Amino acid sequence: MNKQELIDAILANKEAGIESKAAAGRALDAVLDAIAAGVKKDGNVQLIGFGTFAVKERAAREGRNPLTGEKIKIKASKTVSFKAGAALKSSVAPKAAAKKAPAAAKAAPKAAAKPAAKKAPAKKAAAKKK
Repeated sequence: MNKQELIDAILANKEAGIESKAAAGRALDAVLDAIAAGVKKDGNVQLIGFGTFAVKERAAREGRNPLTGEKIKIKASKTVSFKAGAALKSSVAPKAAAKKAPAAAKAAPKAAAKPAAKKAPAKKAAAKKK
């Protein structure tokens, strides 16, 4: 879904009370601007049930130029990460949320479970012909 499709989805949601595409675009821009400002100011923005945007620091490290193989120094930097919340995760993978066993089931002995069958080893890729 791109930004235009998201604006159309906001417009289609009658409960939002937004009646024009321009108003939906302004609302989306306002939310995105507020998230960016919050991350810049506080270092994180937490939307309960949806997820958390947070600033992560990357340490300086040594890399290689892929063309020449020459070693290069990569400076320390900051980036923004997103960690999905429980409600978002369960809406994407509802079966995974349903598979979580209750605490009583975790206490049950594992001897009754069948051992998993071993998979055959992967075949090596054929050598490229010149």
